[in-house]
Amino acid sequence: MLITIPELLSQVQKNITRITAEQAFPLIRQENSLLIDVREPSEVEQQAVVGAVNIPRGVLEMKMLNLHPDENKQLVIHCATSARASLAAEQLQRIGYKNVAVISCKLEVICECFQQ
Repeated sequence: MLITIPELLSQVQKNITRITAEQAFPLIRQENSLLIDVREPSEVEQQAVVGAVNIPRGVLEMKMLNLHPDENKQLVIHCATSARASLAAEQLQRIGYKNVAVISCKLEVICECFQQ
């Protein structure tokens, strides 16, 4: 039986930490933290979030293990709507990252908050 994306997201979101952009802002100012934008590079070119590192969802797990091998690193994930970020967070937790959070608001709110 196939499940829809909304059903999948509902399942995934039970096991991930969801935060607002306002809650995320102080987290990414910490020494051992990283703000990750999982959108495609063409999307980031149109509207980027200050301080975010772009690692597209399709290559996230492969790149993270090489770029950031610290399992305790605070990772804050975002995309345009939190859907891809939620799936990315689940996968990062699955491979062993312990401190993963998803910004659950829309991109416009994230951009506004991080322009400070």
